[in-house]
Amino acid sequence: MSATGGPADVCAVVLAAGEGTRLRPLTARVPKALCPVGNMPLLDRALARLAGLGLSGPARVAVNACYLADQVVAHVGDRAHLSVEPGDPLGTAGGVANLRDWIAGRPVLVGNADAYLADPATPPGPDVAALLDGWDGDSVRLLGQPAPDPTAPGTFAGHCFTGFSLLPWRLVRDLPVVFSDLVRAVWRPAEAAGALEVVPYPGTFYDTGTPADYLAANLHAAGGDVLVDPAATVTGRCLESVVGAGARVEGDVRRTVVWPDALVRSGERLHDVIRFGDGGTVHAAAHG
Repeated sequence: MSATGGPADVCAVVLAAGEGTRLRPLTARVPKALCPVGNMPLLDRALARLAGLGLSGPARVAVNACYLADQVVAHVGDRAHLSVEPGDPLGTAGGVANLRDWIAGRPVLVGNADAYLADPATPPGPDVAALLDGWDGDSVRLLGQPAPDPTAPGTFAGHCFTGFSLLPWRLVRDLPVVFSDLVRAVWRPAEAAGALEVVPYPGTFYDTGTPADYLAANLHAAGGDVLVDPAATVTGRCLESVVGAGARVEGDVRRTVVWPDALVRSGERLHDVIRFGDGGTVHAAAHG
């Protein structure tokens, strides 16, 4: 299989159904998949990465939605096939199972919408192409990075999962459409059978699930500089921050994410926070 793309019949699923409870109140009105990192919604980053692999359009890419699903549906439009889960989210395995008829016998590349990946040496798409390169079509592959403690629970062959996995149809075909996760339903059984392989990811990864990681991903996207949307207005002091479209920064911000249309008033000094709306603030000491 080519290092620039996958097998002709592979499809992709972006998991975007989750609420993102650890990011509240940021996710009270916006689903986690649409939270911006570097002034681009996380979901758009995932779709762009798949497009970089040659996977795009509703025949090749699906997105699931549940929490605030209408926003996800409107945002995706006709760029992907949409799977709206009624009631509560089905989980990572249930969400894939719910797409069985669409997957229809193909291998499936599954990506978490909230995974922030960046490799300075390789653009999005080719940076994860090793997942597909040389695949036997039968084993499970996970993208991973060496864990600080290789023996810690939740690791795979001493690696932490970094947002993307490749599944053969034989393991997708019989997944039940009930709440379940890929770890227990697919990955651990494959690992026990000697049919799981970890493909190392050499770049930077954040799962963006906590305010600290979400802030860190934004600061990484800004490259240690200021990333200001052209439609923002900055009259105050701005250092190492990301400022979204329509935002107004009249005060001082440092290592801060200012969401689209948010306001930082004159006299305010924000450091290591996310500002949303007119005065909403989430504190997040960044790391990494």
